[in-house]
Amino acid sequence: MRLLLIRHGQTPANVNGVLDAEVPGPGLTELGQQQADALPRALADRGIERLFVSSMVRTHVTAAPLAAALGLDPVELPGLREIEAGDLQGRRDRTSVQLYISTVHGWSAGDRSGRMPGGESGDEFFARYDDAVRQVLASGVEVAAVFSHGAAIRTWASAVAQNTPDEFGTQRHLENTGIVEVEGSFEDGWRLVDWEGEPVGGEDLVDRTAQDPTGDAF
Repeated sequence: MRLLLIRHGQTPANVNGVLDAEVPGPGLTELGQQQADALPRALADRGIERLFVSSMVRTHVTAAPLAAALGLDPVELPGLREIEAGDLQGRRDRTSVQLYISTVHGWSAGDRSGRMPGGESGDEFFARYDDAVRQVLASGVEVAAVFSHGAAIRTWASAVAQNTPDEFGTQRHLENTGIVEVEGSFEDGWRLVDWEGEPVGGEDLVDRTAQDPTGDAF
């Protein structure tokens, strides 16, 4: 199976550098909606057969234009949600952001026992994200669009892809509506096909002034 792991459109938290991983979370900014509206045209030739979203509002809103264009109903999988911020939820100070990033970086480097303060451990994150991806695989389609989140996509994809170093994803940015494409399965292994760090609708949809801790390279 081929998975298009699509990061949601821009939210107010992405603009202001706030750690925001609480369900259901906010919707999109005006730019975020423009990013979402660009998806149907940008992805028209990708052969997408099913859409999946997390339990967070921003993935539902981002997926809506593509869902309407393809005539598909997105399936919600809570396990696709962002890496929990725990006690760091809603904070934007440098110390908190660095602690969030260093914890996630540790998971990518192989230490999944580390725990986000007041939140989930790496083992817990991978268990629920793997379970969500298994549900995507169970749909039986060849190509699925999976709407998820910056830190979650980068951490999971770089860890499971057998053709990249473990920390590959943390060293690369993923803008809102950027796409990480992987193919394979848990049985046969996963391979990174492409890392489209910029918004798939084009560079005009990039906000160069945003402070975006879950999208910037760690």
